[in-house]
Amino acid sequence: MGAVAAPPASADPATDGLTVEKVTTTGTTTTTEASAEATATAAIVSKTTLRQAKAARQKRLARKAIDVAKKQIGDPYRWGATGPGAFDCSGLVQFAWRKAGVDIPRTTWSQLSGVKKKVSWDHLKPGDLIFTSGGGHVGMYVGGGKMIHSPHTGARVRIDKLDAYRKNSFVGAVRPGA
Repeated sequence: MGAVAAPPASADPATDGLTVEKVTTTGTTTTTEASAEATATAAIVSKTTLRQAKAARQKRLARKAIDVAKKQIGDPYRWGATGPGAFDCSGLVQFAWRKAGVDIPRTTWSQLSGVKKKVSWDHLKPGDLIFTSGGGHVGMYVGGGKMIHSPHTGARVRIDKLDAYRKNSFVGAVRPGA
């Protein structure tokens, strides 16, 4: 702690014969700098770890939602139905995500606007909700270029490929639980 005087410097004409001392401090500054650096590094690691933990949690919840939705394959479409036993498109994804522990709004438009994390077509991950047909239809991405959905009256819950029609009528996507 405190200053330590170095031995006097050699005579230098620029100092007019005055004694010049070099003053250095002990490890206090170095320790403080190291502590600040360690704290900053810990904060970065903590943020990275937190981000990774949140991503892992979302992935786990998405897998659960997909599993729940797949168990509904074959159930009939019924307008306004939220299951179990029959679903409309938004009712199916709401049911699946609720069973996974994530509450999302009821209708397609409220799901699209109410789920915070927006996703582009090129960044879809399993569990993401895909909105097509002017926003009037929603399905859940299951990976491999496919989605599960309850398509329309007279149809049943099924998995379909994300074909050109769906890409061309794509309005947006969201990631529940993120």
